[in-house]
This record gives sequence, structure tokens and C-alpha cells, in this order.
Amino acid sequence: MQNFLSFKKINLFGSLLAFILVGLAVAIQAQFNLEPCPLCVTQRIVFIVIGCLFLLFSFFNPSQFIRFFHLSSLLITNIVGIVFAIKHILIQSKWITVPAECGIDLDYMFENFPLTEAFSLLFKGTGDCSEIDWVFLGVTLPQLALIAYIMFGALTFYIYKKIK
Repeated sequence: MQNFLSFKKINLFGSLLAFILVGLAVAIQAQFNLEPCPLCVTQRIVFIVIGCLFLLFSFFNPSQFIRFFHLSSLLITNIVGIVFAIKHILIQSKWITVPAECGIDLDYMFENFPLTEAFSLLFKGTGDCSEIDWVFLGVTLPQLALIAYIMFGALTFYIYKKIK
């Protein structure tokens, strides 16, 4: 069992899971014709960073320094994700008020900006941050993201404490 739970394999699993979450978010967006808000895009970027960090650390031997750097970098990234997810949840629950549009409309963007700038703006998101577009079992996407960040934090602590 110990061989199955190696530093490399758990990091690869964390990386795969993070990238699957981003893929699911894009699939939900495409399936239900949703436009992500800037906070949604930011949370996806945080998941991509988490996935890349897990992937990067899968190439290293778990020395004390690597394990500490692994713990600190992934925890900081997860805390950033948690902050964005909580902010998004508070906006959706109307505890924080923001303008209805968090970004520029896609049609306006591609008609009025050069293509490179339009793609740059695209990654900023265009949807309404306060609108709840999709739920799964009564849980919104930012709430699911918060759960995922907490789970990635727990996985990071597990790797630090148990895997040598």
C-alpha cells in the first residue's frame, strides 16, 4: 500500500484532479451556454496553477526542503482560491454588492477590439458575478470550488505529514 501512495503518484493524482475540474467547468459552460464571470475565470486559473504545482512536484524526490516548499506553495495557492471562492459566494448571496456586469459583453469585445486584445479580455470573463447560473444538488459552482480548494489543502497536508 505504501508504494501505491508515493509522493509522485499522489502529486500526479492531485494534478489530474485539478485539470479535470477545469475541464468540467468548461464542459458545464459549453453545455449550458454560460458565460463565466471574472471570478469564475480567476478560480479556473487558480485550479490550473494548483494542477501545475502538483505536476511539477511529481518530478522531485520528497526531501525535507521539497516537502516544505510543496506544502507552502500549494497552501498559499489554495488560500488564494479560497478567498476568491468565498468572495464569489458572498456576492451571489448578496452580502457584497457589485455592478451587475463584471466584464464586457463578448459581441462588443470582438467587434470593437483587435483580436489579441479581445482574447486578452476574454480571459477576464464577461458574465454576471452575482447571478447563479448552475447548481448541482443545491450547491453553486463557487461553493463546489470552495470544497475543492479545501480538499486540495487537505491532500497537501496529507502529503506533507504522511508521505516520505
